[in-house]
Amino acid sequence: MLLGSIEAGGTKFVCAVGNEDYRVLEKATFPTTDPKTTFAQVIDFFKKFNDLAALSIASFGPIEIQKNNTRYGYITETPKKGWSNTDFVDPIKKALNIPVFFTTDVNGSAYGEYVLAQLFNEKIRSLVYLTIGTGIGGGAIIDGKIVGSQGHTEMGHVRVKRHPDDLDFEGLCPFHHDCLEGLASGPTFEARLGIKGQDVPKDHPIWDIVSYYVAQAAIQQTMILRPDNLVFGGGVVSEPFLEKVRRDFAQLNNQYVQVPDLTTYIRMPRAKDNGSATLGNFALAFNELGK
Repeated sequence: MLLGSIEAGGTKFVCAVGNEDYRVLEKATFPTTDPKTTFAQVIDFFKKFNDLAALSIASFGPIEIQKNNTRYGYITETPKKGWSNTDFVDPIKKALNIPVFFTTDVNGSAYGEYVLAQLFNEKIRSLVYLTIGTGIGGGAIIDGKIVGSQGHTEMGHVRVKRHPDDLDFEGLCPFHHDCLEGLASGPTFEARLGIKGQDVPKDHPIWDIVSYYVAQAAIQQTMILRPDNLVFGGGVVSEPFLEKVRRDFAQLNNQYVQVPDLTTYIRMPRAKDNGSATLGNFALAFNELGK
């Protein structure tokens, strides 16, 4: 049995075909241009596989995931130029004539991390996945179910308390300014310092400011959902950065709730080479066959 995965990002689409053991058999990457061109490339890739059984899409958003909504399967009011109000699911479903599951990119990654944890025989029932990159988003899995019924979660837009050394920075989110994404996403480094994030020395004080915000997000998810695991991915995240997040988390928690050892509770992704969403898509496509 062959399963398909589309990881749709604002810069590129990563398409993959794998089997029920979640092993990638073939992969292709296409630039995210306009919907018509991008969808044509995606469809041509998958049409090579006559025995493709089902497919899952993990997309940038916002998206509509409620099946009773007339815009189910759409990318809605996105800042990505040319992609607002784009029907994503129907063109793929009609061209390939197979079941299609539709969720956010971070939900796909969260599900992939949950599946890997089960395959590794880790005794966890829930996790939260947060990506800290060009934007910030998150997804939560509890007992194998994606959290969110009215819509998908927007964990990047939670409010955070200002760091005392960061009071003059307005924040980049056009809606909220000083939400988590507005203060801790990758572009905030250049906005504050005039230096791209990847070029900022690891001992620069800005990393302590950003880790303070990310630790607050970790505290919020811990207090609300009490997950077994918090997984952090994205371009801003590294093991040295997570050491700072763990430090700040411990200070903010102040032993209020018990959590597992922080080196395992707050962690990098299990999947290598940003493969969490692809693996998650394979599993979600397989699940879609059973409906």
